[in-house]
Amino acid sequence: MSCASDQLDAGAMRGRLASLLLEKSYRAGEVILTSGRKSDYYFDCKQTALLPEGAWLIGNLLFDLVPPDVVGVGGMTLGADPLVSSVSLVSFLRGRPMPGFIVRKAPKGHGTNQFLEGLANFNSGDRVALLEDVVTTGGTLLTVIDRVQEAGLTVAAVLTVLDRREGGAERLAERGFPLLSVFTRDALLDAADQQTTS
Repeated sequence: MSCASDQLDAGAMRGRLASLLLEKSYRAGEVILTSGRKSDYYFDCKQTALLPEGAWLIGNLLFDLVPPDVVGVGGMTLGADPLVSSVSLVSFLRGRPMPGFIVRKAPKGHGTNQFLEGLANFNSGDRVALLEDVVTTGGTLLTVIDRVQEAGLTVAAVLTVLDRREGGAERLAERGFPLLSVFTRDALLDAADQQTTS
């Protein structure tokens, strides 16, 4: 399938991405999530984000959600790594280049001993968007936000491929950070159904 940006509109991209996510990343069945909660499905976005087509679709759809005053994107390793690379590359191709940064789970332990990689491409106070593959309770994101702010950047929004609608958006909103998502679970299933019937 050819994926040149002039061949697919946003709706078609959403449908195609939904199909890929259901094929590669979505698994029905009871699991225990990072938050400790039980769920009747598992979502591993990396399986789709590491495909060339998946990366292109995710990059474009997340890029479309980035607020206009944001100058860069970043997120916690490992889940956000392919998302940050995809959005940063798409931003260059679409004429609004945004550098990326990665937040480590622990500081380097040597050299500058920093949590963030890629800071040389930013100025103090720059407004950035955090990227996340899936949001459940938002707990991990709040920790990431603290680290990004401690590094001197301003978090303007949080973008995710899938909002599980399990309290994460509300917790982020309480701290003043809007959550923008490509899909909720219902929207993902609906978009995939529409893709199949079209």
